[in-house]
Amino acid sequence: MSMTPEQAAWFQGTFQRLVSNVDKAVQGKREVVGLVIASMLAEGHVLLEDAPGTGKTSLAKALAATVQGTSARIQFTPDLLPSDVTGVTIYDQQSHRFEFHKGPIFASIVLADEINRASPKTQSALLEVMEESRVTVDGVTHETGRPFLVIATQNPIEQAGTYKLPEAQLDRFLIKTSIGYPDLEVTESILAGASDRNPSAGLPAIITTGAVADMADLGASVHVAPAVLRYVAELAQATRHDPATRLGVSVRGAIAMIRIAKVWAAAHGRHFVLPDDVKTLARPVWQHRLLLDAEAEFAGTTSLSVIDRVLDGIAAPQARSAA
Repeated sequence: MSMTPEQAAWFQGTFQRLVSNVDKAVQGKREVVGLVIASMLAEGHVLLEDAPGTGKTSLAKALAATVQGTSARIQFTPDLLPSDVTGVTIYDQQSHRFEFHKGPIFASIVLADEINRASPKTQSALLEVMEESRVTVDGVTHETGRPFLVIATQNPIEQAGTYKLPEAQLDRFLIKTSIGYPDLEVTESILAGASDRNPSAGLPAIITTGAVADMADLGASVHVAPAVLRYVAELAQATRHDPATRLGVSVRGAIAMIRIAKVWAAAHGRHFVLPDDVKTLARPVWQHRLLLDAEAEFAGTTSLSVIDRVLDGIAAPQARSAA
């Protein structure tokens, strides 16, 4: 059953309240906060490549407080083990049974800090839980629950002690974005409240985790016209055929676009997706999914420039056929 206009209006109002609440802790970054919340409602995950001290931890804590969820922070280091992320089974001598002790991944909002400092083996421990929202240990499956959002941060790969994330893992992230530094006025406002070391602690809860799951289900019911589906498919195919790319947008990447475009449309009060939603989201959803040809990259080509070229080269469907 498709979303109704009345449901879209309610979705938009609730979405804006969520953004405004989180913005109290992460000031001046409504656009980024909106993308992160849209990713949560599309049941995807977020990759941040950012400088230290830009509010990544505050973002995770504020979002968890806003939805009455739990938050956890995992500091990825070269000696971090997969069991440090997912949990471990321990024998209890009193009960004479093996008991599973959950790792920090079992939280509503998980901040995986400096993910590319850990070994590939530990990075791969995230794959099942990010894709399936569950962990299998000793043959027993444990669900993470809803909502479940991983906000992973990575250092630029040219820094010492980093491991490049494999393409299969990058493809698990719904979007890649950056918080960035605030402007002068916002910085001044942040400094004025510097005595508050935990700005998210006093945030009121806007909705419950159960309501977040309901919003995710409602967002998935937004209508996508065949013309928009064809448009997304053509864009994804064009990235694969671009001479500057060795690896273009996968089918998973195209599906990710549809999922978040539905939520983005509902967040703007519509019960149907427009081509403009796809254009707005193309950069954050697809920039990390392209693998460039070495010569093209050396010549200055970037993933963003390839996406812009593809968007310019393929005509979007008319509004009537896209509604």
